[in-house]
Amino acid sequence: MNFKPQVYILAGPTAAGKSDVAQRIAEEKSYDILSADAMMVYRGMDIGTAKPCRELRDRVRYWGLDLVAPTEAFSAGQYRAYAIEAIGKSFADGREIIMVGGTGLYIKSLTHGLGKLPAPDPAVRAAAEALLNEKGLGALQELVRARTPELYEALADKNNPRRLVRLLEASDKGAAGGTWKALGKGPKITGLSMPKAILDERILQRVRKMYANGLLEEAERLLEEGIEKSPTAMQAIGYAEAFAVLRKKITVEEAVELTCRRTRQYAKRQMTWFRNQADVDWVMVEPGMTVEQIALQVRNSWRQYGPAPIAS
Repeated sequence: MNFKPQVYILAGPTAAGKSDVAQRIAEEKSYDILSADAMMVYRGMDIGTAKPCRELRDRVRYWGLDLVAPTEAFSAGQYRAYAIEAIGKSFADGREIIMVGGTGLYIKSLTHGLGKLPAPDPAVRAAAEALLNEKGLGALQELVRARTPELYEALADKNNPRRLVRLLEASDKGAAGGTWKALGKGPKITGLSMPKAILDERILQRVRKMYANGLLEEAERLLEEGIEKSPTAMQAIGYAEAFAVLRKKITVEEAVELTCRRTRQYAKRQMTWFRNQADVDWVMVEPGMTVEQIALQVRNSWRQYGPAPIAS
């Protein structure tokens, strides 16, 4: 690579308005946008992930969307390789790129790198599966958390046994997160934060809008396409509740309430992770602020600290 790869990063909790701010800046500056959202990589999962609509994508070149089918696996290593290639293409076209999203593992895979995960270990896998079968998902989660807390906290989907087992295999071989501790919190990045009451209301409005825009129809189509083969997608926030509605296990009102609760919990975990695992210059979003006002503060932050370098 004959250039020094770097990105402007905009992080923060779900529903904080990151995408709107990134879109505004990208349109004004002719920048590209690289999604750092572990669910937006899946094709067909659009409404429930709040993926940018076609109109917005026609105005800005996006990377990191619709990369694989929901039934396909997609690792942080694959994301890092893809992202570095995308950054290179943007650079070749003379364009800066904004990395925007709330998946900490994706962001840290670029700012800190990822050690090479070992080959699958049948013994570790068998022991992990036995623990899962005998004591349940919670016991497996606690074991992985104890072995490799950094990578566990960065994991977007902690309810996916396959991903938990892979982290367990990595920690058993001493390959997980070693360089992360040595590099500390890494470069300064920019994040959006807001009072809890405002974020909670934004989450509620987002979930209601998803159902109004056809989330149930999208979920029904995904079931017809075989999404049940993917434990990650089946348990995704918003989709799991929509599937339950379609199976007449809960009402739409109950699904909205449950999705909001899970989203609030996820947003809290995201904020905890970014505060502990990254060096973030927080832009506080106050009531009444416009997208342009927020974007101005974000640009000021980037102007002060510059883009984040990508770890080799």
